[in-house]
Amino acid sequence: MNESPKVGNRASTVLARRLGRELHGLRDAAGKTQHEAGASINSTNSKIVKMERGLVPMRDPDIRVLCEFYGADAKDTGRLLELARLDRERRKAKGWWQHSPQAGALAEYIAMEDVARRVRTWQLSLIPGLFQTSDYARSLAVSDGVWEDPNDIERIVEVRMKRQERLTREDPLEVYAVVWEAALRQQVGGPQVMRRQLERLLEVSQLPNVRLQVMPFQAGGHPCVSSTFNIISFAENEAVDVVHTDTIVSIVWVENEGEGAVYSTFFDRTARLSLAPKDSVSLIDSICKGMYT
Repeated sequence: MNESPKVGNRASTVLARRLGRELHGLRDAAGKTQHEAGASINSTNSKIVKMERGLVPMRDPDIRVLCEFYGADAKDTGRLLELARLDRERRKAKGWWQHSPQAGALAEYIAMEDVARRVRTWQLSLIPGLFQTSDYARSLAVSDGVWEDPNDIERIVEVRMKRQERLTREDPLEVYAVVWEAALRQQVGGPQVMRRQLERLLEVSQLPNVRLQVMPFQAGGHPCVSSTFNIISFAENEAVDVVHTDTIVSIVWVENEGEGAVYSTFFDRTARLSLAPKDSVSLIDSICKGMYT
């Protein structure tokens, strides 16, 4: 698991790094040097270095020439062109999220979520961002203590609400969320804020593209007791799932099929130990009526 490398102040993207590794592998298999590869696209070896590290957006003509130079077949060439296309979509200039005070830390995640087909999320102590009310999100931003300017806090809330539009678009984002019971009982913002937040959970649980389960306290120990994460899937067949998790000081991406499969397995095991969606709704409703009325 590696943190996103950066060029100056600009982070490379997960798919660009994936594409760069693929090109590196093809070059190695073909026995070509970076100098030779650079010459094939009328450039220098330094550009090849940047491409293989995912540090620059990649042009389709360069990819086609390099694939031909490396002896790649049409299937591999097409797959890499698809990865490049999706990466360019995520890099498109000034996405709406770029104006958030959190943009430096979360821009890559939000950009990816914006073009994703499905997100699977496991949360220990917080309601997933895609389901949060504005008051809950505001309370989190205030309690974080990082942002003192009220305008920054309001912009954070606006961005979070904007993200939620993906739930009800014509082609909605599929969300499979598993939440620990503690997140339902932690009084973020106080009883009134939590009552409305749990009511919001009950509302989104009825959306056809949302599956919500609760891991109850009575389940005891479980595979994901020590960390939270998001698994992001794309519509493109050749775009592998990527996993996002963060700590207090860093964001970590898992961007290879082997490690990603481990997270998927752990998510599935945790989901199986959780309440079924219908029973989860019943628990949320009982907590809402019992604690916050």
